[in-house]
Formats: sequence, structure tokens, C-alpha cells
Amino acid sequence: MAESGVLSGSVDAHSHILFGVDDGAAHREDALKMLEYEESLGVREVWCTPHIMEDVPNRTEVLKERFELLTSLYKGNIKLHLAAEYMLDTLFMERLKQRDLLLHRDGLLLIETSANNPPLNLFDSLSLVRMAGITPLLAHPERYRYLQKPDYEKLLSDGVKLQLNLASLTGYYGLTAQGKAEWLLENDMYSTFGSDCHRVKGIMEQYSRKSLTKKIVEKLYNLAGCQ
Repeated sequence: MAESGVLSGSVDAHSHILFGVDDGAAHREDALKMLEYEESLGVREVWCTPHIMEDVPNRTEVLKERFELLTSLYKGNIKLHLAAEYMLDTLFMERLKQRDLLLHRDGLLLIETSANNPPLNLFDSLSLVRMAGITPLLAHPERYRYLQKPDYEKLLSDGVKLQLNLASLTGYYGLTAQGKAEWLLENDMYSTFGSDCHRVKGIMEQYSRKSLTKKIVEKLYNLAGCQ
């Protein structure tokens, strides 16, 4: 993937580079190495989107402090942003009521669910987010085994945006996720893409794993131009 050039000038909309807060980068050195690698590929902006869920109840003020530390340590050319990846669970609904949220670009809110099991009332919960004046950005929808083509179409018709994990296109998450990612990309259903990187070794493997077809590269270039 790296040799295709699609990452040059791109925005990594989903990463776990912010160190010491979730299952992503453990130490500052790991975060800086990951940023160095992304910069070598031409990435121009990175969104730090640490997990917030019942099992990882990160507090907004703590994440902001850690982000300020990261920005003071990083001396490269990538522009850094802070948001979060919210699991659609009870804690999220509490944070939504309190408006205690770290929003993504353009007022989007990055949301995830379990890969295997749909949350109760998925569409109703996303509707509550929209009623709060916030647009949901569903992280790596191609990885949710319970979603099928009509579900993706309904999500889009309901005003939900979709974020692609680039590694899904290489089979990194399995053939089913790869097939869904290719279909969603072919039908222009994604709004943005990201690495969802957690480790230095992992992101290097993701981006060097497989060459992409010319058709997919063209679609990614078009998607990158919309970021």
C-alpha cells in the first residue's frame, strides 16, 4: 500500500498514537516513532482518537493534558488533532447527555461498536446522536460482521458517515472485511479513512502488507481529496 502514494498529503482520521491512555502506544517513544513513520509516507495530519468505553473510561481533561504533552514532544511536520473513539455503550450515553465529548473534524463524532454483536437499538442510538446536533462517524464499518449491505445503505440515508480502515483493503482483518471495504469504497460510501494504528510494528505491517489495484488506488485518491 505504501508504494501506491495514496498516503502522500492524506489525513489519518483514526489512530491510537496518543500514548499511555488505552491499548495503543504505550510510551512516548512509541508515539513518536509512529508519527515519524507516518510522516515518511507523506501523511500531513493525524487525528489522535483514543478509546473511551466502560472498560477504558478516559476522562476528557486527562486526554487533553496528554495530547498537549505529545504536541510539545513532537517536532515533526504532521499537524496533530485530538478527538476520541467512543464505544456505543452506557458510558457513552452518559457522556452524550453531559455533552462531554471530543469531536472530530467538522463536528463529527467517531463511534464504534463490538465487531461481532450489534448494540441494542443501534439505529435508535445513532438517532439520539443526530438529535443532539452531532453527526456520527462510524469507525471501520466494514469490520462489523452483523452489518450487511442494506444496513450500510440505511446508515447513510440516516446521515451517518463511514470511516474506512485502510488495512481492511489488504485483508489484514480477514477476507470478509476486505470484501465489504472494497464494496463500500467502490460505491463511494466512505467519508474518510484512517490507520487505526496501535503499534509501530503494526502500522508498518499494515502499510507494507499488500499492493492495491489501480481501481482501488484511484478511489482512495478521490477519497483523500475530500478529507
